[in-house]
Amino acid sequence: MNDRRMQLNLAISIHCAIMPPSMKMKMKLAMTLSAFGLLLAGFPAAAQNPPHENSWDISKIDVSKLPPASDKQDVTYDKDIAPLFKASCVGCHGERRPKRNLRLDSLEGILKGGEQGKMIIPGDSKNSLLVAAAARIDDKIAMPPKRRPRGGPGNGGPPPGAPGGPDAGPGGAPGPGGGAGGPDGSGGPGGGPGGPGRGGPPPKPLTAEQVGLVRAWIDQGAK
Repeated sequence: MNDRRMQLNLAISIHCAIMPPSMKMKMKLAMTLSAFGLLLAGFPAAAQNPPHENSWDISKIDVSKLPPASDKQDVTYDKDIAPLFKASCVGCHGERRPKRNLRLDSLEGILKGGEQGKMIIPGDSKNSLLVAAAARIDDKIAMPPKRRPRGGPGNGGPPPGAPGGPDAGPGGAPGPGGGAGGPDGSGGPGGGPGGPGRGGPPPKPLTAEQVGLVRAWIDQGAK
């Protein structure tokens, strides 16, 4: 066995000695790439793909801005909450392509959460991300997303004299079919019902009273 190894090493040495310099460089490069590939394969997936920073962190949100919880008793999802979410949330968080894999069209979906983790803590509405998002107290997580200002110098607004421009008629009213959130419902950041590819009117944010009802529902156990 040792003699065979010595013969093999001698053959490799002779082959390398008579090999042109360009061929030697190619062989060294191939060996380097092979070694790098083996090294990379040994790293865990988490090290190769570090997780994105989660902006949905309740500790970074000023929850003192939340509307107070409603004093209504016996609040349930089917009776009180589902109608609110159907009108304002299900267009983006329903069965069809739910954003961030979060579904709000069923109690099971809400309790499960989405890509950002759990969205509610039964019994603790103050620290439930869904409440902060629905109250829109933080622009990064507002649901539905807050619309960006339109018009004005430097912001792509209409030119002077155009409908809605600086020299428009009384009140600066836009012409037929114009204005933010027109008939096509476009303009909301990230889409949403009425956003790109969704069609229909833009979603209406929950009122402070409705957010308070959601808080009461969560505080009562999210049943």
